[in-house]
Amino acid sequence: MSRSRTPRRLAQVLIACALVAVTSASAAAATRVDRVVVVMRHGIRAPIVGEAPEGTRTGDPWPSWPVPAEHLTPHGARALEVLGRSDRAWFAKLGVLPAQGCPASGQVRIWTNTAERTIASGEAFAEGLAPGCGLPVGHLAASEVDPLFEPLRAGVAPFDPAAAIASINAHTGGVDRLAARLKPQLEELDRVLGCGAPTGCQPEHPSGVKPSGDGRGVDLSGPIRDASGTAQVLLLQYVEGLSPSPPRWRAVEPGALKRLGALHAALFNVFTRPPYMTARQAGPLARRVREALAAPTTGVDVFVGHDTNVTALGAALGAPLSAPGYATGDVPPGGALVFLRLVDDAGRRWIEVRYQTQSPQALRRARDAVSRPAIAVWGRRVLSLDAFDRRLSDAVRTDASPSR
Repeated sequence: MSRSRTPRRLAQVLIACALVAVTSASAAAATRVDRVVVVMRHGIRAPIVGEAPEGTRTGDPWPSWPVPAEHLTPHGARALEVLGRSDRAWFAKLGVLPAQGCPASGQVRIWTNTAERTIASGEAFAEGLAPGCGLPVGHLAASEVDPLFEPLRAGVAPFDPAAAIASINAHTGGVDRLAARLKPQLEELDRVLGCGAPTGCQPEHPSGVKPSGDGRGVDLSGPIRDASGTAQVLLLQYVEGLSPSPPRWRAVEPGALKRLGALHAALFNVFTRPPYMTARQAGPLARRVREALAAPTTGVDVFVGHDTNVTALGAALGAPLSAPGYATGDVPPGGALVFLRLVDDAGRRWIEVRYQTQSPQALRRARDAVSRPAIAVWGRRVLSLDAFDRRLSDAVRTDASPSR
């Protein structure tokens, strides 16, 4: 696709996404955006080994992928370049980046997790954001665990499995009840898989949550654990362009994918949304976001991680993560929380938070349609920088009572 041509649809999106008028009296004087922080999920990847559990029955063979398991696909890279070009036009309109040419040194900072899919995603987004500029993409060595993106694995916060499970049960009403509420979606998944077995297509395991072997997290078993990965694989196949492709997987269409996305979104009701889990899963990245938003200079910070990072940070902020084409709370490839720092003529600072995605169809075509709602995740409201900082800080405290 030519980089010199701005698609008509993209221009319409950018016009529609001009900053909304701030109706809060305290923020009425906010006049411009001077800093942006983006927390993004990586792009379209091949399935993780075991993501659709071994023993899952299907009416047709799973499609073949063009890259090894877990890797970003070339198609996924193109979709991220499109997103980068869209964001560059938006950031230029806001006045945060120049409309043409390469940003000044240090004006854009990109940091990713150590997985191939996150590094490659950061590089693809950087190329779209500033073509030919060779923006550096920072990350730790592959052998290291980055606590920004994998805080439980890194062991950077105290973790009490019993307290975590109590918080999960309070949040969900119990994982068996969580599965029961999603019975219609589980039944639809069987129809989509077309396994022809009256006992169902997924392996049968009882619902349960228990401490992980290393004591740094929890393990989930049961229908949600099994079905969530399978639903995600179906979405990845669709946005990669592998399905529906007659005569295979013809039942997987956008409406079904949105309904089945609730199964994948339910995974985060265990791992990132219960308050005890939110505090630990979002803590390090939340602190880095706060530091970036407090920086004295104009610029853009981009963090490329995983859906767990976006959902945990969204939970800390009370953001519903709702976007056209997806189940609420199910973050698609490239989905991101975008933090805008507004400044008024007196130098006072405010924070607005938006959630942006590319539609399933746009990802499938690797074209321009980006959903960047004109209304922020809290409605037509912004918070002062201090109030935002307190809100986020309170949500990721790990010294509070385990019962919170």
